[in-house]
Amino acid sequence: MSSRTALLSVSDKSGLAAFAQRLVNQGWTLLSTGGTLRALQDAGVPATQVSDYTGSPEVFGGRVKTLHPKIHGGILQRRDLSEHADEAKAQDLPPIDMVVVNLYPFRETVARKDASFADAVENIDIGGPCMIRAAAKNHAAVTVICDPSDYDAVADALESGGDTSEEQRRALALKAFRHTAAYDAMIATWLATQTGENALLPQERHESSAVVQTLRYGENPHQDAALYKTLYAKDLAGATVLQGKALSYNNVVDLDGAVDAVREFEEPACVIVKHTNPCGVGRDADSLLTAYTEALAGDPVSAFGGIIALNRSVDKALAEQITERFFEVIAAPGFSDEAQELFAQKKNLRLVDLTDFEPVTLRRRSTLFGELVQTADPRILDMNVEWTVPTERKPTDEEMTALRFLWQVCKHVKSNAIVIGNHVRTFGVGAGQMSRVDSVELAVKKATADLQGAALASDAFFPFRDGLDAAAKAGVKAVIQPGGSVRDQEVIDAANEHGIAMVFTGHRHFRH
Repeated sequence: MSSRTALLSVSDKSGLAAFAQRLVNQGWTLLSTGGTLRALQDAGVPATQVSDYTGSPEVFGGRVKTLHPKIHGGILQRRDLSEHADEAKAQDLPPIDMVVVNLYPFRETVARKDASFADAVENIDIGGPCMIRAAAKNHAAVTVICDPSDYDAVADALESGGDTSEEQRRALALKAFRHTAAYDAMIATWLATQTGENALLPQERHESSAVVQTLRYGENPHQDAALYKTLYAKDLAGATVLQGKALSYNNVVDLDGAVDAVREFEEPACVIVKHTNPCGVGRDADSLLTAYTEALAGDPVSAFGGIIALNRSVDKALAEQITERFFEVIAAPGFSDEAQELFAQKKNLRLVDLTDFEPVTLRRRSTLFGELVQTADPRILDMNVEWTVPTERKPTDEEMTALRFLWQVCKHVKSNAIVIGNHVRTFGVGAGQMSRVDSVELAVKKATADLQGAALASDAFFPFRDGLDAAAKAGVKAVIQPGGSVRDQEVIDAANEHGIAMVFTGHRHFRH
């Protein structure tokens, strides 16, 4: 045997033969198994089968190949302890100096629609994680590689200096432990779904995540921040930043609110968000440009420096209108070439393409007491299913259309949430106040249109009649709210006094 031995057993064989040949050229002896051995032999790279090396045949259909003292003893023995060296010599356990392993394609297997439970179980790797973890633990002497992208750097180090550095081995060990942790988490998550647990909210959550972007700072310059994704998800959930400065922490938070809100609508729609709340929402049956104009009219002052989300591709005419004002981010499912040329003139403007966007299915928030996790509040599709009208006056068809629209908008405003508008746009938004009457008064104060005959949406019930009285004083004639307060009758009586038509939905949409 050579003084240096590498064990290679990989599922992903990309770059394998070239890397193995570079090891052989440096005088390394290679051990290998199964398909990896065949791939090396087909490429003309000399390697010894593990069963020949250990003197023990593979058993149980290949389930046991590398679980042998000669393999794990070779990996785990400490080179700095004379007693280990003596024991290794007495037991005939030569050192193994490199482990090149990546794991069975479990994720790819369970992603197949035709994959059975048995198929998935057979693709749970046992020997691979054992070898990776052993090598990573003993990285003081053993180089571990679980990612083919590291082949060249390792081979370069061997060819230039004769060995990998301690720093390089430690970095590879960290990567190895992350690799096996993610693999185990993936299996645990899948198995939970097979045992009847809630797939989104299991009894234990084992998730690995990877950094998408280290941010300049968090909400404030003195806070550190980064954007992460679950390990196998797409960066930015499939969204693509086409131009502009890197997204900031606050940009991502506002972008979340804007995109979540605009996805509520089937028809062309535009949402402008400022500090996590929609300040203007507009829609039109045919024109995205008109939807933008309506949204901007909702609060043109607050829109300055805001974030725009649209649910249709942006053309040149719309881009011309948008570029007349200052916005931080524009997000849409596509931009025409002419639109991109116009936006390119604003170098700092972030342009986010949502064409391949796949939103996450859970909403999370960290607290001092732990992480809160809940399923996303679904789109409001089945309107009117459980809606009732407890007032003497019933809403007109036009008022009902306005109430449906404002109910969709209100869901995306921070509680206590009040949204006043008509069937195509918002007039005023009251968000995040400590009392509902304050939110009504704020929405009235922010209104950019005459409120006579306007409609109003409230994300939760009116606890007292004062909020409804304030809305009536401003001219509101139709209201939608969940109902369910012990003082509902008091509020209904107030609505009847003012000639207001009121709808109870039976469902609230708090957004704290």
